[in-house]
Amino acid sequence: MDTSAAARATGAISSIPRDEDGPVFRAPWEAQAFAIALTLRDRGVFTWSEWAAALADQIKRAQAAGDPDTGETYYLHWLATLEHIVAAKGVTTSETLHRYRDAWDRAADRTPHGKPIALTPDDFE
Repeated sequence: MDTSAAARATGAISSIPRDEDGPVFRAPWEAQAFAIALTLRDRGVFTWSEWAAALADQIKRAQAAGDPDTGETYYLHWLATLEHIVAAKGVTTSETLHRYRDAWDRAADRTPHGKPIALTPDDFE
């Protein structure tokens, strides 16, 4: 990951969990979601201001629904914001996102613990 891009992002969005070296991730998918947001922003899909507003809205909705806001769910909000913003910007559709989420769930269900998950065409049926 481009460390200067990560530093710019953490400076622009103060609520990102981080230590003195930069963003802190609990799992690889969190780093991947972070990197996707950086890439989409760098490609002009959205601005940091748009991102910050969308993420704040997502977190407020989650808090209103009972999220304890302990920081442990932060990247779940990040991912939900990514899904919302790419659909709103026409990068993909909500239907396509749901299709892939369902396919991923099917692939994960059949994959033994500790093995890599691989999507197959059957997962999309």
